[in-house]
Amino acid sequence: MITLQPFKQEDFSQLIEWIDSPKLLLQWAGPTFHYPLTIEQLENYIKNANQKNADTYIYKVIETETNTVVGHISLGRMDRKNQSARIGKVLVGVQKSRGRGIGQQMIKEVLKLAFHEHKLHRVSLGVYDFNISAIACYEKAGFNKEGLLRDIAKFENDYWSMWEMSILKSEWDGGSCVPVLRKN
Repeated sequence: MITLQPFKQEDFSQLIEWIDSPKLLLQWAGPTFHYPLTIEQLENYIKNANQKNADTYIYKVIETETNTVVGHISLGRMDRKNQSARIGKVLVGVQKSRGRGIGQQMIKEVLKLAFHEHKLHRVSLGVYDFNISAIACYEKAGFNKEGLLRDIAKFENDYWSMWEMSILKSEWDGGSCVPVLRKN
């Protein structure tokens, strides 16, 4: 089991340690940051986050059994008029925690916040097409692929394509991670 807690300045060093290459930084955050990740970049990242009616909520992920920080996730681009937001910066940073369902739990918890606390209608995300395990995690949580953004990012001499995915509140099952079929 995991819990989400606000990401704060005291969490910076752990995240910086996890993001140990330009490739991982681009995969984790797209073009938001530049390598190496620094305290100054993270201070700017959290400056207006996690406040009442903020546009962005940033969380550290804590494994409850060990009380250890194992990951990071954000819910941003909050659009209250259209009741939508975007999941981003998803990372299971502790290597031994990967492949144990932590990512699935993270998505489940952030969707609970999105649909219950923030009363959203739609949540989206982007994932590079080569990240097969993340795509499977998001599909298992009920996300649908909407389209492929071809060659959207360049890393060294390669271009990366990104799947745009979303889930609507009516498609969400409340957290059991079994997709709900729409009755139309």
